[in-house]
Amino acid sequence: MLKAPLEYDKPITISPLITRVLADNSSFMTGPGTNTYLVGHNEIAVIDPGPYDRHHVKAILHAAESSGRIKWILTTHDHPDHAPAVKLLQAETDAPLLSFNSPSGNAPARQIKHHDRIETGEFSLQAIHTPGHASNHLCFLLENENTLFSGDHIMQGSTVVIIPPSGHMKNYLESLSSLKDYTIEKIAPGHGHIIDDPIAEIDSIIEHRLEREAKVLSALKEVGGRANIEDILPNVYDDVPSFMHGMAAFSLEAHLIKLEKDGVVGSDGYVWFL
Repeated sequence: MLKAPLEYDKPITISPLITRVLADNSSFMTGPGTNTYLVGHNEIAVIDPGPYDRHHVKAILHAAESSGRIKWILTTHDHPDHAPAVKLLQAETDAPLLSFNSPSGNAPARQIKHHDRIETGEFSLQAIHTPGHASNHLCFLLENENTLFSGDHIMQGSTVVIIPPSGHMKNYLESLSSLKDYTIEKIAPGHGHIIDDPIAEIDSIIEHRLEREAKVLSALKEVGGRANIEDILPNVYDDVPSFMHGMAAFSLEAHLIKLEKDGVVGSDGYVWFL
């Protein structure tokens, strides 16, 4: 599989069945931008049409060569960098939306459940429910090529933010571990390049999250075993630029909620204690 360049709104062939179109929405949260994937040729499934951007949708249609070839629109989850373009793309194709539940106010024509499949003469896509980054997050496994479209469950080059209550750290770690039960040879992430060693990447993310969890406990001990998020945030995320601490606070809360569920810490409102 090619390590193709990241160029905005230009169709890039990733594999015999996969074309990528990168949205021009780069930021410190989205990295180089949101990856939209087209799977298939005669009957195409579009995965994550991206932000509400008419130019990007035009690029998706150009990549498909004919709007009539787009038969399904899939979303990994309902965040604003992945789902809002559904309406724009549907207006051009009449393709049905398939999702775990309604993203961005769009009612799915079909609600996909865990292990549901889209099967054509060209490909088979299996839905895998992976809550954690969002409660309605799905990954899609292209079984012909053992490639996982991971949305924001796994991003290349960075870790994802977990924002409670939809985001849930315990569910996230369990969902990551569950992916090792599938035959996956490549990961096509929602942001960044193709990931060539899925198991090593999954293990690395889990290890990183558990190391962060250990830092949470250490920081609580350093301040006497009782603190709010603001008290321990600088120590827990001392390796993250301060301008990102506002977002890091969400993941810190998610770690604390997990530790509370595990019976390791307690809370009384905004204060957490050992």
